[in-house]
Amino acid sequence: MDDSTKTQIEAAVFRRLVSHLRERSDVQNIDMMILAGFCRNCLGDWFQEAAEGRGISLAKNEAREIVYGMPPDEWKRQFQKEASPEQKASFERAQKLHHGS
Repeated sequence: MDDSTKTQIEAAVFRRLVSHLRERSDVQNIDMMILAGFCRNCLGDWFQEAAEGRGISLAKNEAREIVYGMPPDEWKRQFQKEASPEQKASFERAQKLHHGS
């Protein structure tokens, strides 16, 4: 597989992941962070970093909107639920595991 084809496939996979996450608004970011160590915000931030690596200026919320399909604050109003005490505790444990604190 040549580099161009690989890049096209990687782009298609990214678009499919973003589409899947948009369809699964029931999946909360905190649960993704607990289980996988990343969430929609992380993807947006990685998008921003990759753009900046190519000399393209992109605000954090602009990059996150690419992932959410809408402004992040709007997504939060529509879909984000208050984290339960159990979720918060699980998140803290996961952060300690990932960051060695």
